[in-house]
Amino acid sequence: MVRQLQPWHANVAKRQVKSPKIYLRDSGVLHSLLALPDKQALWGHPKVGASWEGFMMEQALRALGPAEAYFWATYSGAELDLLLTAGGRSYGVEFKWTEALRMTRSLLAALDDLRLEHVWVVFPGDTAYPIHEKVTALPAGELSAIAQRISPRRSDQEKRG
Repeated sequence: MVRQLQPWHANVAKRQVKSPKIYLRDSGVLHSLLALPDKQALWGHPKVGASWEGFMMEQALRALGPAEAYFWATYSGAELDLLLTAGGRSYGVEFKWTEALRMTRSLLAALDDLRLEHVWVVFPGDTAYPIHEKVTALPAGELSAIAQRISPRRSDQEKRG
């Protein structure tokens, strides 16, 4: 019912959040606890972004099946929703309930401080597009593109199997 995502601690000169993040694994439970009767109530609710983040977090973790997954945050406000490592490289995933995506200071800090290979910003749109040379806006339905990038062997095996 509940996912506890542990924080990533890097050797950076910033104070980092060290307590875990808690997500309800079933967004329907969250919607029930918030007494949201339908989609229209959800779309207008201030927690719609948190609901999207939790739902997409579960979808991403199921699709990617990482051995380890973390979040990263500093007390100055920089954050990364999901930090994955594969093949000695680090990758980031952000979940945003908006179609007007742009590069942020938080993403720049994560790229720099964590030396990320690439970051995907998963959003409810239809078309992937670059936001920065190392940041791609990715529609929610294309999570497999992340798996192909961070684990090409796994993706090839799934295609054959």
